[in-house]
Amino acid sequence: MADGPAALALDASHGEGGGQVLRTALALAVVLDRPVTLERIRLRRPRPGLQAQHLTVVRALASISAAQVEGDRLDSTALSFTPRRLGHGEWRFDVGAVRGSAGSVPLLFQALLLALVQAGAASRLTLIGGTHVPWSPTAHYLSEVFLPALGSLGVQATVRLRRPGWYPAGGGELEAAITPAARIAPLTAMVPPSPLEISGCSLVSRLPRSIAERQRRQAETRLAAAGLTAAITVEEDIHALGPGTMLFLRAHGRAGFSALGRRGVPAERVADEAVDALLGWQRSGAAVDVHLADQLVPFLALADGPSSFTCPALSGHLRTVAWVVQQFLPVGIALHDERPARVEITPGPRPG
Repeated sequence: MADGPAALALDASHGEGGGQVLRTALALAVVLDRPVTLERIRLRRPRPGLQAQHLTVVRALASISAAQVEGDRLDSTALSFTPRRLGHGEWRFDVGAVRGSAGSVPLLFQALLLALVQAGAASRLTLIGGTHVPWSPTAHYLSEVFLPALGSLGVQATVRLRRPGWYPAGGGELEAAITPAARIAPLTAMVPPSPLEISGCSLVSRLPRSIAERQRRQAETRLAAAGLTAAITVEEDIHALGPGTMLFLRAHGRAGFSALGRRGVPAERVADEAVDALLGWQRSGAAVDVHLADQLVPFLALADGPSSFTCPALSGHLRTVAWVVQQFLPVGIALHDERPARVEITPGPRPG
């Protein structure tokens, strides 16, 4: 890389200042073959620096790109990452191998997907860790919302949940297949579809099935009171390493809402959390949910035309991802703080 571009230096405490800066920056570094250095990684978090799930992301992206890395250790707040060659093939990454952890597998997958859709051939992944954990999209969100939304843009990938991984036990297993994208199409999504079709899943592992039934009944009752119908299945899993339960609701291909059970929280309250989030999104009039909004930005920045969409609000994650993307690419990203919020992305020529 001696004759390549100079390393891009980023303050990883910018904006939201969490792991999202790290994941987006390293994935784009691989895509663009651009060295990057990160300082002040997660500096304002209760446990600053690289934790197990972040370190797994670093090492996974390094593996698929034969990267030279410095600072890849637990609690490190500085990192140097120099990708050398984006590969393809079969990989297995285990968050728990770094340190016993239910770190998020979906977040790891999203970072790898952004890079591997640019590879020369298809890849297969086996990812071990937390599949249904707090502060992360669930495996159901990946398969029912995130990937269908990207599929409409020409990004073809599938995920299969082999075993749920709940907090704190982790140990879930997700299999993924990724096909390179010849192009990424732009997106225009300004209003949600009508009529609204809702489906969902009430999942339970190593707990009474009645908990999942109660979640489903409460969700159906609440949605019916709002004039909405839903097809919600009840599923049991006996393979998880620990107990857990979840209600997931899919409003359409660009909006999904999950609520996880916790000790001492009634099943009805879990259902209420997912339904409240769905109804809040519906009232906003937005085309995509608040989480999909920031997840789409890196892909649309690599699209071959301008995109625009609406979301309920401009989250800190969305603003942070937009900032990271603009450090790497000559892309215009306009964030309009309206109700609903409006995002406009105008890609420029890709460097190199």
